[in-house]
Amino acid sequence: MRNIYIAIILAMGILSSCDQLLDIEPEFTQDAENFFNTPQDYERALVGAYDLMQTSYLSIWIGEIASDNAIAGGESVNDSRGLHEIDNMTHGGVNTELRDIMRFNYAGIARANYIFEHRDNLDFPGKDQIMAEASFLRAYYHFVLVSYFGDIPLVVDKRLSISEVTASVRTPKIQVYNQIETDLRNAINVLPWTNPETGRITKGAAQALLGKVLLYQNKYSEAAQVLDELISTNQAGYALFPDYATMFYLINENSSEDVFTIQYSGLQGGDYACFVCLQGNPAVGFHGIRLYNGPFYGDGNSYNLPTQNLYNAFDANDPRRDATLLDIDAFIAAQPNSGNISYAVGGGGHTGYYNNKYIKRLNERGLPDDDLTSPLNYRVIRFADVLLMAAESFQQSGNDERARVELNKVRARVGMPLITSSGNQLLQDIYRERRLELSGEGYRFFDLVRTGRAAESIEGFQAGKHELFPIPQVEIDLTGGNWQQNPGY
Repeated sequence: MRNIYIAIILAMGILSSCDQLLDIEPEFTQDAENFFNTPQDYERALVGAYDLMQTSYLSIWIGEIASDNAIAGGESVNDSRGLHEIDNMTHGGVNTELRDIMRFNYAGIARANYIFEHRDNLDFPGKDQIMAEASFLRAYYHFVLVSYFGDIPLVVDKRLSISEVTASVRTPKIQVYNQIETDLRNAINVLPWTNPETGRITKGAAQALLGKVLLYQNKYSEAAQVLDELISTNQAGYALFPDYATMFYLINENSSEDVFTIQYSGLQGGDYACFVCLQGNPAVGFHGIRLYNGPFYGDGNSYNLPTQNLYNAFDANDPRRDATLLDIDAFIAAQPNSGNISYAVGGGGHTGYYNNKYIKRLNERGLPDDDLTSPLNYRVIRFADVLLMAAESFQQSGNDERARVELNKVRARVGMPLITSSGNQLLQDIYRERRLELSGEGYRFFDLVRTGRAAESIEGFQAGKHELFPIPQVEIDLTGGNWQQNPGY
């Protein structure tokens, strides 16, 4: 919790990404007492609240590695040990990656709350949109935290004193979800469908996230209503990108399929000591092929390696298989100079497959350390996900016909046969389609948990325990034991 308090303090001064700190003028004069006096101050504070979303690499890793989709990989089992523990379902309260999830998302909440705390300082044109974007960001960070940890301390519209931080208790997740829904509905009422500044949150992004939040709570009828409005109104012109095979290439970013996307650039910002400072997407370089020397791809660190189980889940003629998984040996064998191509296998495990959606390609590298500076954006919610969430919500609400319509839009895009099933079989078909369409993007573990299929799908998963991740032990200690650990840990 001390880290949460530190994050709140940082929100008073660090209002942009780490590498921009030296640009603050005049030096040493901006603090909580003389900020929020101009519209530019609110804009800068909002940039700071957006900044923590760039830690999304953790969600890509954990959402796949905790499931049956991928193994941790890496140089050795001691390379990001926390990911290997999650892979093996042996993780506990001492885990660097899980602690980062808590720290980074609470830092994002603190920065959003700092804006709300000073919302009445000044009136100016466009302020309502700034507050709406801040509402969305606060909802997003809370949603990540409640998805990982369940009950969490709910902090709204204020910074906390040290005594308040140490005395805080975990709020029941139903109350956290209520706040998330409130924030998202407030954002939807204000935000425009489009924004000339790429990456800013829009009405469609807020509706899509609200639909997801409702679906995660099994509020199927409400989710269906929200997602139906998004699909039917669709003033942003969302549509499925026609070529799945190239959709995740840099040149096809910010397409009609991108509903909620976290933006990255090829600039450095930080280094291995400060991933939260990075402007590039580190997941891409870390997913790369270890010591690779050959065409098309760049070398990397062989993290988050897809499993044979995932490969086998695809039909052989489904184009999404090869777009999602790089079969490295098959790729090399198909090259005209295959004898000159080489790569290495890491001691952290090897499956023969790599995450082909978020992987380093030679013509998409950032500078100067291209393991850390990929400009590939993270597509948090694609329109295909919206359609599949709608299909699930409609089916669970008793509308199989509409569920098939949305499901088959996704299948038709890749030329796969249309689904004609109904009832429970249709629901299982929707679940399967989510895996085929969205693998490699960080959804799988949470889909398995929320639908009650995790214990049968994930080796080592213990029902009643692994649905949630453990609260970091250091945070429990810093509250003097006010927080109880999640069951089983």
